Amino acid sequence: MVDLVVLDYGSGNLRSAERALARVGASVSVTADLGRAATADGLVVPGVGAYAACMAGIDAIDAGPVIAERVAAGRPVLGICVGFQILFAVGEEHGVVTKGLGLFGGTVRRL
Repeated sequence: MVDLVVLDYGSGNLRSAERALARVGASVSVTADLGRAATADGLVVPGVGAYAACMAGIDAIDAGPVIAERVAAGRPVLGICVGFQILFAVGEEHGVVTKGLGLFGGTVRRL
């Protein structure tokens, strides 16, 4: 069984992601524990709300380096909604420009 962590950094529809992943047969933990996030088979970074608020949550638990290390090592990371957007260098939303994790170049902005 695949061991997945849904990262709890204060943003996102955590329980919906947990239920969906469990429904397809994964063993799922919802946690802010960065050790678990680093060692799980896969890491899910959810996100609901504003780009700046999601980045503030990631920064508050210092999750950026763990996410970056997983991506650099080719280990599975799935960003959902704003959790995907924060993987980019910059986000522009509501007139606010916020630095992202910078794992992908480019700016996320309204089309």
